[in-house]
Amino acid sequence: MTTQIKDKEAFQRLNFLYQAAHCVLAQNPENIQLARFYCHTLRTVSKRLVLRNDPSVKRTICKRCSALLISGVTTSIRQKKLHGQRQTIVRCLSCGLTKRFLNNAKYNLWCEQPEAQLEVHPRINQDKHSEHKKDPEQKRPSTSKGDDEKKQG
Repeated sequence: MTTQIKDKEAFQRLNFLYQAAHCVLAQNPENIQLARFYCHTLRTVSKRLVLRNDPSVKRTICKRCSALLISGVTTSIRQKKLHGQRQTIVRCLSCGLTKRFLNNAKYNLWCEQPEAQLEVHPRINQDKHSEHKKDPEQKRPSTSKGDDEKKQG
């Protein structure tokens, strides 16, 4: 069974912009402004069309300045232990924004859990809903024996 992807062209455009930003920085690390423009366009298009980006994409784009976060080029990455938990601290070198990610091997993102997938959930049968609306007798409570005897007597 093939599934139709809604807004396939829009996702292809977002993918192209993300790959273009990576290619620009790979060829010349000084082209940070062009990569930032591609990432800003990516974020603008996804907001305008109300499309959700994958968490791996969201984690590699700065929320403040839209720079592509690449270790050693546009970010500094540190490991720290706070309150007994190890954290990865990513700091954007352009604007100084820091992101903190917990290093928990057992943690799964919501989108990676099986409950989040639409294919797992059973589809609601429309016929079942229409039967309840058509047959009002079915919802009426049954009368007890005592009520029937009172009516006869």
